[in-house]
Amino acid sequence: MITTIANLGTRPTDGLAGPAAQGRLPLAHRADGLVGSVIDSSTSLLAAQTHDIVRFAMGAPAPELTPWKEFAQIGAEVWDESSFTYGATEGEPTLIETLVTHAASSAEPLVPERVVITSGGMQGLDIACKLFVDPGDLVAVESPTYTNGSGTALSYGADLLEVPVDDDGMDVDRLEALVKKSGRVPKLIYTIPNFQNPSGVTLSEARRRRLVELAHHWGSMILDDDPYGQLRFAGSDVVGFNQISPDDPQVFSVRTFSKTLAPGLRVGWVDADPRLRPLVISAKQAMDTCTNVPAQHIVAEFIRRGGLDAHLERLRAEYRNRRDAMVSAIAEHLGDGVRTTHPEGGFFLWVTLTGGNAAISSPELFEIALAEGVAIIPGTALSPSGAFEDAFRVCFASVRPDRIRVGVQRLARAIEKARAAAAA
Repeated sequence: MITTIANLGTRPTDGLAGPAAQGRLPLAHRADGLVGSVIDSSTSLLAAQTHDIVRFAMGAPAPELTPWKEFAQIGAEVWDESSFTYGATEGEPTLIETLVTHAASSAEPLVPERVVITSGGMQGLDIACKLFVDPGDLVAVESPTYTNGSGTALSYGADLLEVPVDDDGMDVDRLEALVKKSGRVPKLIYTIPNFQNPSGVTLSEARRRRLVELAHHWGSMILDDDPYGQLRFAGSDVVGFNQISPDDPQVFSVRTFSKTLAPGLRVGWVDADPRLRPLVISAKQAMDTCTNVPAQHIVAEFIRRGGLDAHLERLRAEYRNRRDAMVSAIAEHLGDGVRTTHPEGGFFLWVTLTGGNAAISSPELFEIALAEGVAIIPGTALSPSGAFEDAFRVCFASVRPDRIRVGVQRLARAIEKARAAAAA
């Protein structure tokens, strides 16, 4: 079978219905909520291609900017026998201490009692849903959204409420109206406030403050997923939830080094009410016992030596160049046939097909673009309900400016072919 976007991330229960199949595989009811990830599955799909592809699909840091040589040197200097045994579930003390020290002068300081180290940001999202979501609970998500996050909520039996996103992030007024219309309050509100995946937009301060008010009124948890906040390269910082409402027990914050250092490290953390810490630790112990200990030691020492701050400065400058290269190339080659967001940080642009291009189906465009040698993520893959057929996501962070121009040229050819096919 040829793997395409149509069958990436399909549910493992497909084709297993019926008494005979159920007798062979007694699946749990929650298996119906395991929807998989088109984004993650695209990695295997692209690896199987034999022709040159400009990869705008995966939301990953630029591999050539990863400080792997420094990591290797640090490992050679700090690793010993203690780096390769089980570690404390809550995280290596040296990493927690280093995170707290590093954040002390920031706008959002940390205290050790609120921190648990996780295996990347995804584990933080999973722990949050494990703690707060029962089957049938309402979970509000941005639309479009990072569907690995919404998929995690689905895996715990959530009912999703999709809330539109505009240039100021989640439309909180619409959230309030949709909740009133539904007659149910959300147990959890999932938001990516800074340089949102996939749109690249940032939630405004006014909306953040209103969201906190609504969460307090409804008794809802805010799941604050912020992988990109340290990657602002233009504009001014927006106050975070922990500044608006310090030590708020209804804010569960998820952070990761996957977008700033390297996703393969699988090191992140959660910042939550100290009363939740024993539960967070117990939830994690049921998953993986502890986060990768050698990687924790590398991250702690890299930060302690001042490597993170210098690295972030390099990333911000380079990602701004890459965003500008993509915006320029899109303007030159796609013109008024598309509308894009203009992020002030992060990884992504959200592209909406307009005018004569609006009839193009983004899943079909994905197939044509892949054949032309450029990979995107169709909008339908970034909505639990399959909306945004006229849009797609592109990642500028992982591609050099010269390759960005090549990729957009290929994308322009793909759009022309898709437009012709749609007209036919």
